[in-house]
Amino acid sequence: MIKIAFFDTKEYDKKLFDEYNEKYGYEITYLESRLNKETAPLARGFDVVCIFVNDLVDQDTIEILKECNVKLIALRCAGFNNVDMKHMADSIQVVRVPEYSPYAVAEHAVALLLDVDRKIYKAYQRTKKYNFTLNGLLGFDIHGKTVGVIGTGKIGKVFCKIMKGFGTRVIAYDVYKDEKAANEIGYEYVSLEELLKESDIISLHCPLTEETNKIINHDTIAKTKKGIYIINTSRGKLIDTESLIQKLEEGHIGGLGLDVYEDEEEFFLNDMSNSYIRDKDLSILLSMPNVVITSHQAFFTNEALNKIANDTFENIKAIFETNHCDNEIKK
Repeated sequence: MIKIAFFDTKEYDKKLFDEYNEKYGYEITYLESRLNKETAPLARGFDVVCIFVNDLVDQDTIEILKECNVKLIALRCAGFNNVDMKHMADSIQVVRVPEYSPYAVAEHAVALLLDVDRKIYKAYQRTKKYNFTLNGLLGFDIHGKTVGVIGTGKIGKVFCKIMKGFGTRVIAYDVYKDEKAANEIGYEYVSLEELLKESDIISLHCPLTEETNKIINHDTIAKTKKGIYIINTSRGKLIDTESLIQKLEEGHIGGLGLDVYEDEEEFFLNDMSNSYIRDKDLSILLSMPNVVITSHQAFFTNEALNKIANDTFENIKAIFETNHCDNEIKK
């Protein structure tokens, strides 16, 4: 029987994966700990480790997993920037779920944009106290604005479609252009420089790579319009937080919506309300009146979770039955 160690497990993971496992019959052990070099010895005796976005599979962790005779790392997410594929052991295969619901993430990006633009978070807090004044709630029409999309994979394309429905001009930057999709949806590829210069709103939908690490920084923000709105539902390290705070304090950034944060690992997806541990920059961002932050929940829809559970088990089945999986990540 295939033995699987689930790391960084939440209650909703247990419930859903147990339901799907009735079909597969795997032996599953759920661990609340995140996978890293300190917790990797817990994988001894398991064939598979199943991980999520904040688990860390660096070179040290890989060596320990190799010693533990782990055969497969199954990511229950699309991004794999937390896995050091350059140093992956030849004896360990890696699979992921490349597409679970582009609609979930794209729609959440739109929700963040509307929330920070129309000050819905402020209005909600006021009306709870029976304060129905409009002072400080002024927003702007999204219709007619220029929206810059960095990254036009499946999620980016869905976001482009939604923004076209709002009646916006959509421009995009991507190293890998999909001109057919651009023509069908009605967006235009431009250089990064032009996107920064022309956009009223910028939304990030690219993976985290060496090239995109801190693609939004002091220099790139300085090239944008004063009052720019920035939305990030992709990876926190796409944005340099110090530059972000500086430009917010200067009033250059008009609004910010984040579902991810540069140093989120210790905080996001966890209840830290009774902890004295605080992140200085995150606390500054949370205190700002034109910033809305959610806790890496863009993927969190019923449809997406079911797709993740199904594809994760299908990936595992494919590797152990045929030693081939379309969703395998190669070195």
